[in-house]
Amino acid sequence: MAPPFLLLLLLLSSFRSSLSSNPSLSATPKHLTKSNNTVRIQWSGVPSPSPLDWLGIYSPPDSPDDHFIGYLFLNSSPSWPSGAGALHLPLVNLRSNYSFRLFRWTANEINYRHHDHDQNPLPGTRHRLAVSEEVGFERAAGPDQIHLSFTDREDEMRVMFLTGDGAQSFVRYGLEEGNLDQSVGTEVRRYERKDMCDSPANSSLGWRDPGFIHDGVMKSLKKGTRYYYKVGSDAGGWSEIHSFISRDNGSNETIAFLFGDMGTYTPYATFYRIQEESKSTVKWILRDIEALGNKPAIVSHIGDISYARGFSWIWDEFFNQIEPIASRVPYHVCIGNHEYDWPLQPWRPGWSYGVYRKDGGGECGVPYSLRFKMPGNSSLPTGTVAPNTENLYYSFDAGVVHFLYISTETNFLKGSDQYNFIKADLESVDRNKTPFIVVQGHRPMYTTSNEVTDTPMRERMLEHLEPLLVQYNVTLALWGHVHRYERFCPVKNFSCVDMASQFESGGAPVHVVIGMAGQDWQPIWEPRPTHLDVPIFPQPERSMYRGGEFGYTRLVATREKLTLTYIGNHDGQTHDMVEIPSGHTLKNDDGEGVVESTLSWYVKGAVMLMLGVFVGYALGFVTRCRRNNVQRATWTPVRMEESEANGP
Repeated sequence: MAPPFLLLLLLLSSFRSSLSSNPSLSATPKHLTKSNNTVRIQWSGVPSPSPLDWLGIYSPPDSPDDHFIGYLFLNSSPSWPSGAGALHLPLVNLRSNYSFRLFRWTANEINYRHHDHDQNPLPGTRHRLAVSEEVGFERAAGPDQIHLSFTDREDEMRVMFLTGDGAQSFVRYGLEEGNLDQSVGTEVRRYERKDMCDSPANSSLGWRDPGFIHDGVMKSLKKGTRYYYKVGSDAGGWSEIHSFISRDNGSNETIAFLFGDMGTYTPYATFYRIQEESKSTVKWILRDIEALGNKPAIVSHIGDISYARGFSWIWDEFFNQIEPIASRVPYHVCIGNHEYDWPLQPWRPGWSYGVYRKDGGGECGVPYSLRFKMPGNSSLPTGTVAPNTENLYYSFDAGVVHFLYISTETNFLKGSDQYNFIKADLESVDRNKTPFIVVQGHRPMYTTSNEVTDTPMRERMLEHLEPLLVQYNVTLALWGHVHRYERFCPVKNFSCVDMASQFESGGAPVHVVIGMAGQDWQPIWEPRPTHLDVPIFPQPERSMYRGGEFGYTRLVATREKLTLTYIGNHDGQTHDMVEIPSGHTLKNDDGEGVVESTLSWYVKGAVMLMLGVFVGYALGFVTRCRRNNVQRATWTPVRMEESEANGP
């Protein structure tokens, strides 16, 4: 029998051996100063490493194992086969600490019924190997998620931001970066878990504390002038100093960046598909904004904003992503199905049951309504205890363009409040001040995508809204929802306005679908009637250009013409362009009306091919006539067809 001291040594040796074989997990640094700070997550001692070993990301740290906000597989680290490795992860301030956990997931535990939005099985949490210490943001880290927007006054600019405690905060601003001599307080609002109408938004899985939303308005601004500003407080910390160019409705030039369906990139996988291309969209728009110098501009995001769909931290990731552009230029939005739709929404006529579904993830428009504040005061009850749904329809002038935003998710039929607003707004436009009208909404009135579920809605839009667009000579109608770019001819009732046609009431808008900013799921183009499994090729006569490239559009308008350019994300170059003369009626000195350019259209189609060759074709026809003359619309279709090999 071994002596007692020898047995003790053997036990100690065995204990030390077991300790050394236990996996370890650490995250550094422990204290972060602002969003986008990076942590280094390091592990070692993982026995028999497997490609299915994974890292869970948790906030708050005491969340159940299956309530992670995201995950990464350890094989993202080159050294993972050794059982040790490291990953670097930028973190957004969620107003709660983070922790990280290592898990082993085996092939025989894969559960295909427990899956993400793309039917990929979610990793299992049965075998937890290690837990890190907590990582958090300093108390005085300052506000996050700064974004600008117009108010109803030309001499104001709204700025919104987020804090963790809702304490009194301010906006300090001025004409010099070193002398922010004006200050204004902020209003504070927030929403609660009980305000969400369904899961996952009101579940313990999807809900996270959204923080406190601050709203401050900078006033008495000089037109077209660069202002500097910062937000926060001495106690809670201040943001960096940002700047913007103030609004100038008298400007002879308008610049805007417009797109839909951008979504959010996250540096980890989560329960829904992320929109990785949204990073490139933000990158190229930021490039264009920086090149403007002291020219004002706006951003227009027409629905399907963050694609949070009930997972609240995705909103934090989204606002963090857009802050580099939204802190410099006003960022305007309209509501889409993924912000709002749910089965018990107040307006859901019988024909719409296949249209309005559960796309909002139980948010019922609440985060969208409170995290943004657009001009105007459109508002509808949610039908629950939640705050009203806001930011539905509104308009403003910016230089030579009148922008009108509408909601395709709420009642737009003749006689509704929204219809009456649209009609009154279009009637009130002064074409001498703003010769161009741009209407924007989420779901398209025209598309050749095979979006059969929205057919009943498009039929109502054509019946109730298209006559208004034609009657008031709207220049452009921009839509999202379909995650491709498609430009139509000036169209009404599915027909191009032809050169030979004559009519007295006006022309027709150019419809453009611009939902290609980030989301990648897309049905095929409309099938041929005789070959239902084959997309249409060549395109229908009314469709002038279709593109499958991610990107955005850039609008530049002067008093003479409006140019809309489609920029592709893979190269930041022009892929399509259309130019439209003003077509508005000017006054002579004697007060007699003269049509500067009638409903004539000068349309230029251009495509940047993979080889970098720019192919363009432009036809134009400009006439002058007296007001009492019958107006002639001239339109020569110019189509840039994609090759069948490339496909949509």
